[in-house]
Amino acid sequence: MKFGKLGVFTFTDLMNPAQLAELATRVEALGYSTLWYPEAFNYETFGLGAYLLSHSKKLIVASGIANIYARDPAASAMGHNTLNTLYNGRFVLGLGVSHAPLVADLRGHEYKKPVATMRTYLEAMDAAWKGMNSTPADKQLVLAALGPNMSTLAGERTLGAFPYNITPQQAAISRAAMGGKGAVICEQKVCLCTDPVIARKTARASLGPYLPLPNYYQNWFRLGFNESDLKDGGSDRLMDAMVFWGDASTIKTKLRAYFEHGADQVAIQPIRTDGGPGPDWAALEALAALV
Repeated sequence: MKFGKLGVFTFTDLMNPAQLAELATRVEALGYSTLWYPEAFNYETFGLGAYLLSHSKKLIVASGIANIYARDPAASAMGHNTLNTLYNGRFVLGLGVSHAPLVADLRGHEYKKPVATMRTYLEAMDAAWKGMNSTPADKQLVLAALGPNMSTLAGERTLGAFPYNITPQQAAISRAAMGGKGAVICEQKVCLCTDPVIARKTARASLGPYLPLPNYYQNWFRLGFNESDLKDGGSDRLMDAMVFWGDASTIKTKLRAYFEHGADQVAIQPIRTDGGPGPDWAALEALAALV
């Protein structure tokens, strides 16, 4: 699997079937190599992946990120094989441990030590593939990884790491932890808006759900932020780092920092100032020249 320079990430839970079909078709037409989608509160990861694949021809479609507590390892192994067999190897299964509230409160599972749990899950997937005599020639997996230990595991056992809610410095940190193995695929929110008040308001609306989650704020502390950056909806400093805003030229310059720090791909998440579902198409069109 060769990840192109730029991918797209967007939340899909509030998008209807027509909007989802348009998403896959237009992202591919604009030249982006990969479409990343989450598994949050509405669509199931393999069902949605199949729908997006069916509305594209060459686009890589990737779960970003499928929750390992949502299905047993054998189900993930079979889902991976199903979509890659039916759609010419264009599916990447991104796996993650999610967050304690979403696992314990929403799903009723015990949230266990992330790295050990993920390692066990990957081993169980391998056992399932072997037991069903269906081990794929290419295991197209990536891991949601922020800390060094999960990043190391991603490099050892999968195609790479998919860190989320980060800064360009994360690319270098992930690369070092992975020891040169695997791809570093970095998500970055962008807002095509030159008004700082509107841009930061949009950023706070987007980042609000993440501020209480330890997996994210602990990583922000590793990246140089502190507890004061979490107050009052998030500091301007944190918002400006998590959401690159400005005109297209300004955003392009900021995105290049990821590649300077060793990223293989940046998955652009273009958020809309009106809060509507789906990506900001004007932003994707303006940034497509970077592809």
